[in-house]
Amino acid sequence: MIELSATLVIVLIMVTIGASLEYYRQIRKTQREYENAKSAVENIVLSFNRELRREAERLELVAYKVEGNNAREDTNSKRIDSIEMKVEPLESLLNATKENNQGIESKVTEVDTKVQGLELAQERLIVKITVLEDEMQKFTFAPEMKSEPVMPIRRDKALATLTETEIMVLEMLLSEGSKTAPEIKEIVGLSREHTARLMKKLYEEGYLERETGKIPFRYSAKQELEKFLKKPETHQA
Repeated sequence: MIELSATLVIVLIMVTIGASLEYYRQIRKTQREYENAKSAVENIVLSFNRELRREAERLELVAYKVEGNNAREDTNSKRIDSIEMKVEPLESLLNATKENNQGIESKVTEVDTKVQGLELAQERLIVKITVLEDEMQKFTFAPEMKSEPVMPIRRDKALATLTETEIMVLEMLLSEGSKTAPEIKEIVGLSREHTARLMKKLYEEGYLERETGKIPFRYSAKQELEKFLKKPETHQA
């Protein structure tokens, strides 16, 4: 009986020792697994922390760029405001200039109209002065009517005092017939006053005849001139 009990005790002790050893091995295994898991978690945490730092640095860089952009936008806004302040007076000045230009154009048109009126009035005045001078000559002088030709002289003496333009006007009137002073002006290319003086001179010197029935007067060359202008003398008479 005692031996059986001792045997049971020894068996129980051996079982207990075996169980204790197995439990110890499990504890060591669990501890190693815990250490491995702890190391893996620490690595994960370190990696996550590094990613967080990188993201934080990126956010700081983005924030810096945003602040720079905001600063530039503020500067640009101030420049735009300054430019707008400078442009507004220029726009007002431009509008005023346009209005002045319109006023000047209107005045120029008005002046042109007045100048044209003055030129027309001057032409009429020249004609009236010419008529008055002719009338005064009629009352002042009583020219003797002669039956002899107007210019019974040779070509070189008859045309000696005439310019080339005057000779051209006489030849044109002989070949084309009577014309008014404005018509002659357009052909010879002289001014209105110059043409009026030229025709008055030719008339007063006896080269032309004048129709005074209506204004402007019509001038025609005397037929006596034809033999001097178209058939010049080639020898002395």
